Amino acid sequence: MIKLIATDIDGTLLNYDRTVPERLMSCLELLENHGVKVVPVTGRMYKAAIKIYEQLDFKDALVSYQGGQINDSDGKIIYQKVLDANQIKRGINWAWENNVHLQIYTNDNLFAEKDNDFIKRYSYEQNVPYNIVDFGDSRAEYASKMLAVDYDNPDRVTAWVDELTKLFPECFIVKSTPNFCEISHKNANKYDSVKFLQEYYGFKDDEVLTIGDQNNDIALLQAGGVRVAMGNATDELKAIATYITDDVKDNGWANAVEKFCKL
Repeated sequence: MIKLIATDIDGTLLNYDRTVPERLMSCLELLENHGVKVVPVTGRMYKAAIKIYEQLDFKDALVSYQGGQINDSDGKIIYQKVLDANQIKRGINWAWENNVHLQIYTNDNLFAEKDNDFIKRYSYEQNVPYNIVDFGDSRAEYASKMLAVDYDNPDRVTAWVDELTKLFPECFIVKSTPNFCEISHKNANKYDSVKFLQEYYGFKDDEVLTIGDQNNDIALLQAGGVRVAMGNATDELKAIATYITDDVKDNGWANAVEKFCKL
């Protein structure tokens, strides 16, 4: 019996245009009535993720920052893994040397160095404010993550993964969307955060269902006893799934959950 659903948000829970699929709310209500915990697991910063959490009326934990932070239903942080000052400085130097647009997230605030189209687009799409600062003056002692962005050249973002993995062997590096490459603490990932919640709630492996659509959800799916890839998922994610559901636009999330939770 499924007792915990750990789910990605964009392209999984929400449609491509970030609207709510027609059957999602009724499905969430059924799950609540059956005592199944549903936890959003997202790369978004907490400030952005909590808006969706409240919109969809979730009742349990919220995982943000690609697994780097978990807040309980009262907003209390129960799990947090961050980058240190040395790693932040190395990321800034890499961005300067390679002319990369870098975003840094500290104390749930978003920072960038240039007020360009990339940060404006990101801010608009995520519905979060941003701050422009001189990274050369940075005194940040920690960061929840760093995000390298290129909306114009996804192939460039792909190349960053190998490059940053070599530069930061002690960190978790992932291409979370075609345009984003994330740098975070090695345990700030969807696998470790879901396993923490599994132990926190006292559930067995086969009582956990994980579901997503992008390559940053590979770690998420690996944490589940039941691993569901959306119909719109990447080929790499589908390859490790135990079940492939329909496209998000065809109520894929609700179809899968109703099947495995027997709603």
